Amino acid sequence: MAGLLVLAVATLAAIVVVGVGYGLARWGVGRRLTSDADRARFDTLHLTALAAPSLRQGLSAAGARPAARHLRELLGTPALALVSATDLLAWEGVDDADGAHARHAVDHAARAVRESRTRVLGLREVSCGSPGCPLRGAVVSVLGVEDRVIGAVVAYSEQRPTAQLVRATEEVARWVASQVELAELDLQRSRTAEAELRALRAQISPHFVYNCLAAIAVFVRTDPDRARELLLDFADFTRYAFRREAAFTTLADELRNVERYLVLEQARFGDRLVVDLTVAQEVLAVTVPFLSVQPLVENAVRHGLETGRGTVRVVVRAEDDGEWATISVDDDGAGADPAVVLAAVEGRGSRDSIGLGNVDLRLRQVFGDSAGLVVDTAPGAGTRVSFRVPKFAVGVRPG
Repeated sequence: MAGLLVLAVATLAAIVVVGVGYGLARWGVGRRLTSDADRARFDTLHLTALAAPSLRQGLSAAGARPAARHLRELLGTPALALVSATDLLAWEGVDDADGAHARHAVDHAARAVRESRTRVLGLREVSCGSPGCPLRGAVVSVLGVEDRVIGAVVAYSEQRPTAQLVRATEEVARWVASQVELAELDLQRSRTAEAELRALRAQISPHFVYNCLAAIAVFVRTDPDRARELLLDFADFTRYAFRREAAFTTLADELRNVERYLVLEQARFGDRLVVDLTVAQEVLAVTVPFLSVQPLVENAVRHGLETGRGTVRVVVRAEDDGEWATISVDDDGAGADPAVVLAAVEGRGSRDSIGLGNVDLRLRQVFGDSAGLVVDTAPGAGTRVSFRVPKFAVGVRPG
């Protein structure tokens, strides 16, 4: 048993470095489990894979309860507790009739959390006083995230804890902490993207609403029917742009809103704005981040026409590219210094450039770096902004 525990510890340490998915791929494909060592490694990988989704919710009771069951099985202990600095989050395993051990799990972990180090507890510290209680020792290993201790794993044993159990509990705690840290990073990225999206929505007002309403006002006198149609388009555009219920939409809905935007801008600029919209039917159902195409088109119109040039052509394309959909926005306007555009995409530009940085950030967060914006431009040469998204991505659905 001790030999298998050592193998499990080594495997868990590798998981912390290379990730659960990679380990499962290595051991789950094309290899027979021909020895106890192989089975121990596979069981370790399997149990950590089962615990990971719950822990990626963060260190909470809701995530800790299902994870504790798999972690106890991984360590092979009669009981296990997950605690925060102040509360019991989950208890899994045997206890006395009154639940004394579960009630005192935070007390068992308190000194280790306070001192930020692993502690080994003996019978005197763990005993509940019941003659038949099987819990006679415990290992407390703290959960460290960045520069703070957020809780602990308490692994209870039927005897004085062995060195192997101490090491295994420390590796489990290290792995749990890494999952919680990833959950916090995911939450921070999500909050950043939400804040950027709110800023992007707010930016629509100063950049667009006033001029749009001014253009519609002209038609109220000269062409009331056209004014009515434009007001309906404006209402639909703003309703879509300010909706709150989803982070994703279909490319069809996004392009439909782009059409509304371009109709409104053509009412303002007339023949100065020429639009070419080409869309492959195969990509209409593809999921994209909400407001990912319209800001690129707005950027093309603003920097093309508001620079004082005569006529600007804006070409919007959505093309089928095998497993990907490629979306591009071209204009033959004045172009820009590539360094200035790069600063905008990286979030170092002026507030007026928030659109490019926001879209790039959300694309990369959801689909990876290969989905980020690609910008081709130079002074006097126009601008092309493009990105590509997979036709299918796990967990990404339109609202």
